[in-house]
Amino acid sequence: MPRFGRLAAGDVQEKTPGDLVTAADTAVEARLSPILAGLIPGSLVVGEEATAADPSLLTRLKGDAPVWLIDPVDGTLNFAAGIPIFGTIVALVRGGEVLAGWIHDPLRERTLIAEAGGGAHVEGQRVGVARPADVKRMSGNFAFHTGDREQAATLARNADKVASIITLRCAAADYFNLAEGRTHFALFNRTWPWDHAAGWLIHQEAGGHGRFLDGRVYEPLDIYGRLFLAPDEASWRLLTRTLWAA
Repeated sequence: MPRFGRLAAGDVQEKTPGDLVTAADTAVEARLSPILAGLIPGSLVVGEEATAADPSLLTRLKGDAPVWLIDPVDGTLNFAAGIPIFGTIVALVRGGEVLAGWIHDPLRERTLIAEAGGGAHVEGQRVGVARPADVKRMSGNFAFHTGDREQAATLARNADKVASIITLRCAAADYFNLAEGRTHFALFNRTWPWDHAAGWLIHQEAGGHGRFLDGRVYEPLDIYGRLFLAPDEASWRLLTRTLWAA
């Protein structure tokens, strides 16, 4: 937080065109990694910034050891621009199963927490997704810049069939909105595990239904799946039929 709004020019770099990393990203990941690894003997860490430097770290998710996933600053573009929409995401996975997830909002000092089978909570209070509604009354998030021109055109054509589309450029904030019932649905096209393992579990434990668009259950190692989340299975099917209608 001392770096928010105070980044010097040398504190922001571009990993790839349009993909930023700041001094806060690297410092937070470096701080969290040994702390988390020390909580469970034999556990491993896969952080976003370390994996950017060494993509082979993703293979740790294929083993039997517990793995901590870290997104040190989710919403880096917002953070770097001084926009107060960002968070820190941590998940614990083992053998492809998401065991627990945490999404922290450092601006509001609130943390979403979920353990598999234990519900989703914020500061000890259980949270739940929005109630299903008529399609015209449901709001959610998806980006038109999906990398798939055909899908982007289809979503743009059908966007007026729902109440509103909200784009925050921050999965941490999107999952807060989903889990606390402020939005109904979300689409994520690039599913890096540090971005979505915790959020997917939290959304499920809050009563929601999330699947890849082809119907498969979410898996942390599938980084190219299109993950769509809705209040329940019926809403998921209704929304996907509506938003992807020809």
